[in-house]
Amino acid sequence: MKTIKHSVFVETEEKKSRFLAFLLPYSVLDSELDRLRREHPKANHHVSAFRAFDTEKRLHEGAKDDGEPSGSAGMPALKVLQGHELVNVGVIIVRYFGGIKLGTGGMARAYGGAVKAVIEAADLIDFSHQISTTFCASFERISQLERLLNDSLIAERRYTETGIEIEITGPEDHVALLVQEWESLNY
Repeated sequence: MKTIKHSVFVETEEKKSRFLAFLLPYSVLDSELDRLRREHPKANHHVSAFRAFDTEKRLHEGAKDDGEPSGSAGMPALKVLQGHELVNVGVIIVRYFGGIKLGTGGMARAYGGAVKAVIEAADLIDFSHQISTTFCASFERISQLERLLNDSLIAERRYTETGIEIEITGPEDHVALLVQEWESLNY
């Protein structure tokens, strides 16, 4: 599975209709949809689709046609996300009608093509579930703990009366290995 870190934008055209495709992290989908509706009030449609894991690792998917004929816009966009195995992402396609009707098949191809184009422009990264955990060490063992942990994973350091607590966030399998290694050093 793949995901993205940063939003990407691509514009495509089909029979004089403009399709503005925005691929973005799922966490900002709703706020970006609101922003794009305000920024493009004269656009005919703001179609969206998403694929995202919840906190219990269940995959949720959805699509909205936003006034286009049922199944002709949101579902083709979702199918492209599925085909590229993208997760924790959303896509919004803003359509400006160009005066030539596309038909339902033409719309499905145009929306799917817009999503494909924005994915091709994106820097895709491997997806892994992220978890957080806290490591504790006495003052005498702080340097040992710091050597074990990667600075890029550290979310917060808190000094206590007895030592330090370091909270890290990272890929689930990597964090589990660090926990296992730290526990083995404590025995």
